[in-house]
This record gives sequence, C-alpha cells and structure tokens, in this order.
Amino acid sequence: MEQQKPIIGITLGDYNGIGPEVILKALTSNRILKMCTPVIYGSQRVFTYYRKALDLKDWALHSIPSIDQINPKFTNVITCWDDKQTEVTPGKVTPEAGAAALACLQKATEDLKAGHIHAIVTAPINKNNIQSAEFKFPGHTEYFTEAFEAKDSLMFLVSDVLRVGVVTGHIPLGRVRGAITQEKITQKLNLMFTSLIEDFGIQKPKIAVLGLNPHAGEDGLLGNEEKEVISPVLEQFRKKGSLAFGPFPADGFFGNAQFKQYDAVLAMYHDQGLIPFKYISFENGVNFTAGLSVVRTSPDHGTAYDIAGKNIAKETSMLEAIFTAIDVIRNRKEVVAVSEQVN
Repeated sequence: MEQQKPIIGITLGDYNGIGPEVILKALTSNRILKMCTPVIYGSQRVFTYYRKALDLKDWALHSIPSIDQINPKFTNVITCWDDKQTEVTPGKVTPEAGAAALACLQKATEDLKAGHIHAIVTAPINKNNIQSAEFKFPGHTEYFTEAFEAKDSLMFLVSDVLRVGVVTGHIPLGRVRGAITQEKITQKLNLMFTSLIEDFGIQKPKIAVLGLNPHAGEDGLLGNEEKEVISPVLEQFRKKGSLAFGPFPADGFFGNAQFKQYDAVLAMYHDQGLIPFKYISFENGVNFTAGLSVVRTSPDHGTAYDIAGKNIAKETSMLEAIFTAIDVIRNRKEVVAVSEQVN
C-alpha cells in the first residue's frame, strides 16, 4: 500500500527578497511532487509577478482558499493577505513586505499546529521589517520555540558534509560570555544528541565541542572558560557513555578539517559556527530547528536583496531544506515505530 506523501508548508518570507524566486525554482522539479505535496503560504499575485520575471509562465500554481482544498498533484498556493494592492519591488525593504511575511508565517503555523501540514519550510525574512506587536523575536528559531512551547531549541545547521549547532544564537557578542554556562551547554548537547538519533538516524552520535577562547584558552592563559565551564560538562557526558569530545580550538578544528571525524559540532556562539558552515556548505546548507515537536527547516541564506528579481539566486538550499524536512519526518516515524515494537 502506497504511503501518503507528507504535506510540506513553505512560507513566502520577504517578497522583495529572493524567497519567491528560490521557492519557484525549487518547485519546478517534478520530483518534488513525487516526494511531497507542497503548500506555499504566500500570494498568487506575488508569484504571478515572479513567474513572468523568471519566464516560468507555463508552470501552473494551484490557488486554494484554505488547506482543506489542496490537490496533491499540484503545487498549492494559499494567499495569506489581501494582495490586491501589493506592489513587488525586488531589493527594497518595505513595511508591507514585512507585514506580509508575518501573515504567511502565522497562517502556516496555525495549520502546522492543527496537524494539517507535516512540516514547515521558511523562506528568509528581514528580521527588522517583520517586527511588530505580534513578532518580537530575533528570528524564526525563537518564534517557533515559543509558538510550540518548547523548553529549549537548537539552531542546527546541517548539510551532507557538516552539521553545526550553537549554544548561543541571536544575541549580541558582548552577552555571549554570560550566556555560556554548564547548564546551557548541557541543554544544547542533549538536544543535539537526541536530534542526531531521532531526526537523522545516527544510532551512536559523535560530537565535537568547540572552546570559547582563542586556542581553547591555551590552558588558562587566554581564558578559563574551557577548564571551568566546558570541560566539566563533557566529562559528565563521557561518564554516561556519550561520545562528546573537546573543547577544540575553533580555527584549527575547521582549518584541519577535523569536523569530518564527527557527526556534528557544537559551537559556543553564532558566528563561530555559522561562518565556517556557510563557507563549507553555503549552497546546500539547511537551518533546522532541533528540539521542537514539529519539523521546521529553512535555507541557510538571507533575503539577499542585492540579487533579488535578477534571476541569479540558486534554489539549491531551498531544495535541501525541503528534502531535509521530508527525511526528518520519515526518521521520526521510524523511531516511533521501533519504540512501539519494543513496548
């Protein structure tokens, strides 16, 4: 008996950025419809504009008023705001685009909560123009963490060659040291181990943990955080039989390609992990939010206003975000099935 295809919700993001372009390019592939039923939360008007601009006029989108009208044979589009007066201006930052991005995100989240879609893939937002009384978050990760009442979550950047999570995410660099605690590192490591097992199907994950200071503190000469905060946590994990190693100096770790020896890397702060990740895996990297009861992925790039509407943006990361969402759904089902057999 053929299994039902997962329904993947895809949010528009900022319509003046590259979100609509990479969505359209990703979904022109017929193989996507064989793997899932895509539902774009966006605007028929916006996509009509980009279909003409990208010369995709022969490709049909199935416009529907609500999720209960989806057709699994097509790419479905739900218009999430009154778009009759919407003017698309690629490369421009406008409050209207921010409000529209939020409307799409809210509608998709509503359907995800109700179980109408199986995962959500978010196109890039502008973290400034989306801010409102209803959205006061540094980014998607924090929004979904609160929306689905998770105790904690992990910003987890993944590709076929590298997986990187961060202890601290979207916070100013000046506040990083105060946020690096044994409790926080323990929480993020637990989330990473669980995600590698349940979401990525790795039975005995091996994780590398980076230091905070240059040269991982140089035995206390350049800082004591490695000795006093990070190493004691790793020792506790190893006592429990978990394969957690480090702390490693970040520069040498990536410079010598040591990451290839591990299933994932836990960085202490945003740029420490994301700069090497995007250098190594920019075109096919995926931002996955681990620790949620639902599946959420995103391309690992931003709005890229400088190339919006120019038919330059590549869809590879968006495609990988969709594929990753499908894989995680499947892996989670397998974990549940095995657990039910054991019990």
